[in-house]
This record gives sequence, C-alpha cells and structure tokens, in this order.
Amino acid sequence: MTTWTDFLSGEGATLDDNFVSFGDATAEAAALATGTLAVPLLHLGLVQSTGPDSAAYLHNLFSNDVNKLPAGSAQWNSFNSPKGRMLASFLLWREEDGHSLLMSADILPAMHKKLSMYILRSKVKLADASATRALIGLAGAKLGACLEAAGLPFPAADMQESLADGIRIVRIGAEAAIAVVDADAAPDLFRRIRAAGAIPAGTNAWHLAMVRAGVPLVTSATQEEFVAQMLNYDLIGGISFQKGCYPGQEIVARTKYLGKLKKRMYRVSIAAESAPTAGADLYSPAFGDQSAGKLVNVAALGDGSFEALAVMQNSCAEDGDVHLGAPDGPALAVLDLPYALP
Repeated sequence: MTTWTDFLSGEGATLDDNFVSFGDATAEAAALATGTLAVPLLHLGLVQSTGPDSAAYLHNLFSNDVNKLPAGSAQWNSFNSPKGRMLASFLLWREEDGHSLLMSADILPAMHKKLSMYILRSKVKLADASATRALIGLAGAKLGACLEAAGLPFPAADMQESLADGIRIVRIGAEAAIAVVDADAAPDLFRRIRAAGAIPAGTNAWHLAMVRAGVPLVTSATQEEFVAQMLNYDLIGGISFQKGCYPGQEIVARTKYLGKLKKRMYRVSIAAESAPTAGADLYSPAFGDQSAGKLVNVAALGDGSFEALAVMQNSCAEDGDVHLGAPDGPALAVLDLPYALP
C-alpha cells in the first residue's frame, strides 16, 4: 500500500488489484450526465521518456507524429507489432524534459522493457513513473465548472493541457480530463476536487466515460488483436499518415489505401447475467461458429446491463444480429458514437 491507496481506502474505496470501487455503479453512471466524477486511475500507469533525443526516439516507434506535437498538447498514439497489430494504446504528452506515456497498467512492465530495447545509442532514459505520479480521471457534464470551482485551469480545447501548482490537467474531451500530480500530493488534490463538487467514483465509471467517448484502451486481453484503424485510431487522431516508417507502418498504410476496412469499433449495449470481459468473442449468423469480432472495453451500468466498445465486421453491425460468447449468446445492440464512422 502507498499513501495514495491508503487514503483511498480511508475514503471508502475498495481496491482489488488495480480496480477501484466506491460501491454504486448505478449512481455513478447517472452522475456522468448531471455532475462530475473523480476517479482514481490505478488501472493506468505512466512511462516517462526523458533526454534530448526523446521526441526522435518515440517518433520512430509510434503511429503518430511525436516530432510535430506542440508544447501544451497531447495526442493518442500506439505502438504496433511488425504485423501492424497494436501492442499498446496510450495518451502521450510533452514534459519539460521529455514525454509521458499513459497506458494500461497491466501491460506497462512488458512495454517498458520492450521499448527500452530500441534505445540503443539514443540519449533517452525510460522510467516507470506509476509509483511517483498519481492519476485522477475527471468526467461528467459539469467538468469545466468543477475545475473552475477547484481553482484549476480547464484547457481551452480537446487534447490540450494546462499546468498549475504542479498539477497537470490533460483534456481529452469536452467532458473528460486527466489530472496528473505527484503521488504525495494526490490526497490533497482529491479532497480539493471533492470540495468543488466532484463525486468519488470507481474504475468502472471511467471505463463507461471512455466507452461513451469512443476511446479504446488496449489491455493484455486484446494485445495484437487489432490494426489501429479497427480501433478507430484514424478517427480520434491517433495515426499520422504523413510521417516516416515505424513498426507496422506498412500494414497500417496498406489498410488505409487498399479498399474499405472490413472491421471497425462500435459502441454497443449488452444485457447479460455475468459481466462480459475484454477479448470475448462475438458471433453473427453470417459467420456461423466463426468469431465475427471481439469486445475491447466493458463498463457496467449497475442494472444488469453493460456498455462496451466492440470491434466487429461492419456487415454484422449493419445487420444488427450480433451475440456475445456464442451464436446464441446475449444479443448486442449498436449505439451511437460521438464521431461518425466512414
């Protein structure tokens, strides 16, 4: 346990590995539409890249244009296998002496090790900063007002950041942001945000916010399953098609230029007796016993229903007859995303 996790336990949170719960998923889901949630993001971790060659080093490995990332800005990015399959999805922003990479905590140790293998003679150091930096997700319809009440600057536009009093706010949408702060200062920041009207909420609430925003998170269950465009990374600004080579670039480029993509990521609802899990297979009559797609991320609504991001054959989504786990499993209903699919 750490000072931060000890504090959360004292605030009534239940911690199960990296999953945080405050016990009322139904109320948290409702609060997304009416207020602001404050979520300890223990399921995410930070890798920091420092040194004069940080931008060039990361640029040569990732799907987006790190070299052209302006100061005060962030970007979605991915690290891919040579076959173009996503090994990690992450949020990347500039720091004074390099960059930070926010990714799923369950893949971070392996990604840290793998990325370190590419340093060679570059003047770069990689470090796992998960223990020294705390992450608090802020989401909901009154996010801007909550930050103002807390005396924290809300960045003017999506994918921009602000920095004040050692607290970094990275805005990832009109109703979602991530606060990054030294771990020792996290309890005070959490109290400050609560005093401004935010409601403490668990990991599931953040998953729900991201599902509704159409922002996927690659975890150990879905590594190497998807080409970036299947996760709509081209639609949320996670791919540059003008930059030079990087691992998997040929496949990612070919997917763009050689005809319509057959699979895309959709937002879906599911009514199921047990919680669906990331990586679970989807089925459709047109494909018989063959998998037609997979779940990416799942969030419970607290009433026995779930919302999820799911990659599936476009034709199956259009037919609307898709089932979880087996051809006769629970039915999925396709919901709207906040952006249009091609």
